[in-house]
Amino acid sequence: MHPSPDARTAAADGGVIHNIGYRRYEGPRLGRGYATRSLYQQSLRAAFGLGRSGRSKVLPMVVLALPLLFALVVAAVQIFMKMEKPVLDYTELLDGIGVLTWIFLAAQAPVLLSRDLRHHTVPLYFSRPITRADYVRAKFAAMTSAMLIVTAGPLLVLYIGALLGRMDFGHHTVHLLYGLAAALLYAVLYSAIGLLIAASTPRRGFGVASIMGVMSISAVIARIVYALAGGEWADVPEKANWAAMLSPSWLVNGFTNQVFGLVTDSRVVHAPGAGAAVLFGAEILLLTAACYWFTDRRYRKI
Repeated sequence: MHPSPDARTAAADGGVIHNIGYRRYEGPRLGRGYATRSLYQQSLRAAFGLGRSGRSKVLPMVVLALPLLFALVVAAVQIFMKMEKPVLDYTELLDGIGVLTWIFLAAQAPVLLSRDLRHHTVPLYFSRPITRADYVRAKFAAMTSAMLIVTAGPLLVLYIGALLGRMDFGHHTVHLLYGLAAALLYAVLYSAIGLLIAASTPRRGFGVASIMGVMSISAVIARIVYALAGGEWADVPEKANWAAMLSPSWLVNGFTNQVFGLVTDSRVVHAPGAGAAVLFGAEILLLTAACYWFTDRRYRKI
């Protein structure tokens, strides 16, 4: 016997609970720290195109390979020619591959941030245990790690080549540490600048162009000011080195050359004196902190 229409209406109004077999999750809850680490690992892989299409791997892998190849060639020449002194110091190598690091930063910083903005997936991250500060922290750590891999790898190749060439172990170990410190400064400062620009737009192409524009134009301006202050003379006046404060790349180069005592002649860009080195270091710190703070503020509004 079927229930009457009135009985069915009453049942519908009262609600019916159906057991369709779902069970409560009883496993471990890994929490916010695990989610943040997972985001960091995923972002670091994405910076090199891992887990993405083959086309996405081409540029980061080429940029990663070229400095390694350059360092390998330099090391091979030193060994073959049995040189007693290196062709390039470690910080000079970093300066030589500067444009490649700009390209990597410009291409991959938007991959870490602009894609999430364009596809509106950022709110999905915040539905998980991570906070907006965790998101920015994980992305910044991933970009810094990726930049450090690109910059530190060639230094290690050059160091191994120097040891195989029977060059002075103590000298090269100390100068390798100088180079790694400079690589860390480049990675942190560049990542802060690149991520701030990438967080400002969901359009990857605009982010790439803006980052390359900031890095290259600032370097050109620094070069012009340096030349106008006498930087092209045989004996460069100390005042010309203040131009390094106008460019992130020159800034780190000038700071490390002065602090680590790598100024061999007046034509090597450096902070003009101990007081200037403090100012150079303060600018690196303030630029990094300001860019990070503005990026964090950007995501607090999403």
